[in-house]
Amino acid sequence: MRLSLAVAVLLSSASSASAYSSSSWGVPKSSKLFSTVEGTSVGVDIPILSTEQAVVEVESNAPVTISGAAIKERLESMLQKLQKKDATSRQLSKEDLEVVFEDEHIVVINKPTNVLTVTSNGDHPNLAQSVFDAIGCEASRADMMVVHRLGMDTSGLIVFAKTTEALRNMHTAFRTRTIERKYEALVCGHVEKDEGMIDLPLMRDYVFPPFMRVSTDEHQQNLLQVDPEELDKKYLQAPKESLTKFSVIAREELEGQPVTRVALTSISGRTHQLNVHLAAFGHPIVGDTVYGVNGWAARDGGLTEDELSVMVPNASRASLDLQKAISNVAKTPCVHAKSLKFRHPVTLEELSLSVDAPF
Repeated sequence: MRLSLAVAVLLSSASSASAYSSSSWGVPKSSKLFSTVEGTSVGVDIPILSTEQAVVEVESNAPVTISGAAIKERLESMLQKLQKKDATSRQLSKEDLEVVFEDEHIVVINKPTNVLTVTSNGDHPNLAQSVFDAIGCEASRADMMVVHRLGMDTSGLIVFAKTTEALRNMHTAFRTRTIERKYEALVCGHVEKDEGMIDLPLMRDYVFPPFMRVSTDEHQQNLLQVDPEELDKKYLQAPKESLTKFSVIAREELEGQPVTRVALTSISGRTHQLNVHLAAFGHPIVGDTVYGVNGWAARDGGLTEDELSVMVPNASRASLDLQKAISNVAKTPCVHAKSLKFRHPVTLEELSLSVDAPF
């Protein structure tokens, strides 16, 4: 078994097990990362695997050797599935929009679930177009209102710009991570620790493109077999250091099954970070049809049992049977962008906004 280079360095630098906090994974107590919490062609061409075949290979820890052409074919297949899901996005009228804050420069909406923020391919209903149609903006284009995005399944606070100045300054604020965003989620099982950190590097998953997974040295080395000219450069990028803070709000039950309500802060703000981290932690988000049990992406953040025991040790990990039982009763993905705190992009007023989760 090989660990990611980042985790391997951390493990080798610890003089003993006591160098690690009981409520953190992969980060020594002395790590400066804790201070930021308050503050986001070569290769063998093989037959394209079905999702079930790929899962078998991953779970058996068999080496996955794949060419750029094969990765692209798998990607195209999955994008077709995602397009079908995008087509189910809800159409919102002006009356459907829940405005949390609005002035002449920005508007903040409480986004419902099952609505795309923007559309990529195709003309599917999306929140940006609904906001533009109802409110409009200085640039007279829906795409010139988009500051950031929430996933189709994620509810909660999202900011749109009404002026070019606001758009430019909000983009800078998100890029420099001066905006504080907190999420609320229901996760499978009862989380034992009241609070903690999950520190696991992320990479694009070439077995289940276009999704993300926890990066390991083995998977990084497998990519060396791929001709870089055959593959989108995002799949060849170095692992992205990723840090998530969690704290337990309440331990509850959903249709008789144990779940935990948690507050989450994505300190590093990587793509799908919360979903992958919680899945690897052993407490996937309730209703997550991508990274949860029987989802489209690799289960457990893509890690084997041996890797999980070393990189994310967790005695309270939700069993596979429990995850399946919760999946059978979950009616919707339970992740919500609960609060935003930021300086107004034009007036510089400090804004602190919050909305309750719908679950």
